[in-house]
Amino acid sequence: MKDILLVDDDEQFRALLSTFLQQCGFRVQEASEGNEALRLHEHHRFDLIITDLIMPGREGLSAILELRRKDRQVKIVAMSGGGRVSPDSYLPVAKKFGAHEILAKPFPLAVLLETVHRVLK
Repeated sequence: MKDILLVDDDEQFRALLSTFLQQCGFRVQEASEGNEALRLHEHHRFDLIITDLIMPGREGLSAILELRRKDRQVKIVAMSGGGRVSPDSYLPVAKKFGAHEILAKPFPLAVLLETVHRVLK
């Protein structure tokens, strides 16, 4: 069973994704922002980290850079609904910073599952 860390400041969205991924057979832990995600990853190596980009506290881009610095092997999927600008502005940067895949919110759960399987192969 693969371990996923899900990072998003939107509690309801995070709970929805977490429940869905658990129903698909994954173990899921949650974090509400980047600093919390970094602390959790220090204590438990996750197979995949799915992170939002725009969050209070440490944002996703900064967290991706730090995760890459500490663990070159961890798989990362970045997701964003934008914020003040379109997600198209943030997501390509996340890929350059080390995200394996990117997802623009909103996305169908089937697309999330397909992306998770592709990254974990």
